Amino acid sequence: MRPFELTLGEAADAVANGELSPVELTGSVLERIEAVEERLGAYVAVTGEAARRSAALAEGEIAAGWHRGPMHGIPFGLKDLIDVAGLPTTASSRVREGHVAEADSAVTRSLFDAGAVLLGKTHTHEFAYGLTTPQTRNAWDQGRVAGGSSGGSAVAVAAGAATFALGTDTGGSIRVPAALNGVVGLKPTYGLIPRDGVTSLSWSLDHVGPLTRTVRDAALVLSALAGHDAEKPAGLGAARPGHPLPRERDLKGLRIGVPANYYFDRVGPEVETAVRRAIAQMSDLGADLVEVEIPMARYIQATQWGLMVPEATAYHERALRSAPERYGPDVRVLLEAGELLSAGDYLRAQRARTLMRREWGRLFEQVDVIAAPTVPMTAAEAGQDTVEWPDGTTESVSDAYVRLCAPANITGVPALTLPVGRDHAGLPIGMQLMGPPMGEALVLRAGHAYESVRGEPGEVAAVTA
Repeated sequence: MRPFELTLGEAADAVANGELSPVELTGSVLERIEAVEERLGAYVAVTGEAARRSAALAEGEIAAGWHRGPMHGIPFGLKDLIDVAGLPTTASSRVREGHVAEADSAVTRSLFDAGAVLLGKTHTHEFAYGLTTPQTRNAWDQGRVAGGSSGGSAVAVAAGAATFALGTDTGGSIRVPAALNGVVGLKPTYGLIPRDGVTSLSWSLDHVGPLTRTVRDAALVLSALAGHDAEKPAGLGAARPGHPLPRERDLKGLRIGVPANYYFDRVGPEVETAVRRAIAQMSDLGADLVEVEIPMARYIQATQWGLMVPEATAYHERALRSAPERYGPDVRVLLEAGELLSAGDYLRAQRARTLMRREWGRLFEQVDVIAAPTVPMTAAEAGQDTVEWPDGTTESVSDAYVRLCAPANITGVPALTLPVGRDHAGLPIGMQLMGPPMGEALVLRAGHAYESVRGEPGEVAAVTA
């Protein structure tokens, strides 16, 4: 197995045991980037020379007996909304031409402190305001969308062009591309990971989280990132999950909620079959399946858009007035639409969110984890605008992809997506596991147990020239 094919956990173990050097690992991943980047378009910029220097530094530290932990010497990609001192944060937008970050974001600093090696900045849908990342192509089929907005991060991980990556998630922007590219994505509890130095889309919905090839890898990255954000009202205290994955594979005593409504409505048959099969396998591992009713389902879309649109417009207010022509047409129309929403509309969305959080809190008194599809369909063809469902409804591709992810952003609960199969075209299918606030250990436990019996986690996409 070539070093770029190793999962984060495998690479970390090999480095710790002296079987693999950070220089060798980073060199292998950089060679993989060079081999596949022209076809995939995952990166805005690759900082190859700086990565090699950082890997050499990590190698020297480890040789001298200073091993910082599992991140030490591991190469990663960073979504280009996240600041790195001295590098541009373009947000994949002409609006940010000439911008250079003055300081590291909090999450960048955490990873650097852990000894991780930055490979470069990955593409996002412009300012994270979209669900396809049009600059980037799906790792398994380059004629399909990557998903967004963290499409570059997901594709890099899926293709072995990063051992792990960070993304952001406002309405599914970690989980959607993770599901469409067959990798693991974790949106943690709102406020668990600090957002200082991260370009905002919608401050009350934004999350930062890892994209990895296995659930174990996601737990390792989370341990390096989670902590107290003292200057933000969203900070939840010094809650460090550590390594919450048990060695045993059984799920005895875990109550898994299976939605009777909403999550299996207007979902492709192959997606539903794969997810229900995965849920049945978790039952075989000892979990108790409990049918649950998703509360306030009819208000989810209106609440998501009622919060996100005005918050995004407020963030971009100055640039939208001074240089509107620099925005892409799809993003500009959404930002301009935000100017038409009243304060009353926004306050009603906030009130709906408050009620929804309360009802989801009651839901998690009945179950420990909710299992459902991450997205209702696999990767759409590039340029496809809509999807038609058997009930006669037509839905935009973006609305379809955000629909099943939005509740976890509105309520702030942790949500993990992991691969559970493929459709007839070989495209990945994802299952979403959601837990109560600060319930990362629960969703990671459930995901890890399923992954352990499914076999061959962490497969690298075979990108051909």
